[in-house]
Amino acid sequence: MAKVLIAEDDRISQKLAVKIVEGMGHHAYVSPHGKHAYEALMASNDFDMLLTDIMMPEMDGRQLIQTLRGDQQFMDLPIVIMSAVVGIGEISNLLKLGATLFLAKPLDRKELQEYISRCIQEADQKKKEKAAARKKKKS
Repeated sequence: MAKVLIAEDDRISQKLAVKIVEGMGHHAYVSPHGKHAYEALMASNDFDMLLTDIMMPEMDGRQLIQTLRGDQQFMDLPIVIMSAVVGIGEISNLLKLGATLFLAKPLDRKELQEYISRCIQEADQKKKEKAAARKKKKS
């Protein structure tokens, strides 16, 4: 069971994302904006992935991605952007900033489920590789 942080200020999108995440058997935690999400991640670095909107008050998704990718402990955290208001160029820029995947709103249940499964699998694989590398160093 994975822990998924959802940074989203729109109540309808929050509820839909939570329903999908929990329907997959994972734990969903909601942050109303990027600053709150960042603080939640700093307080408890045991989230398996982040779903974030771009346009939010206090700290938008772009700032959140930049801040997280600038911190070594969050370099491997899968970040899925959810947004309805960006074009192809903006999507490309978000991926260059460090977003893992982009998902257009309104959210498509099957697509979000696929993204969550893929991100959690990849995160688990990276954790196993890091653990194996640490174990090898000790030997």
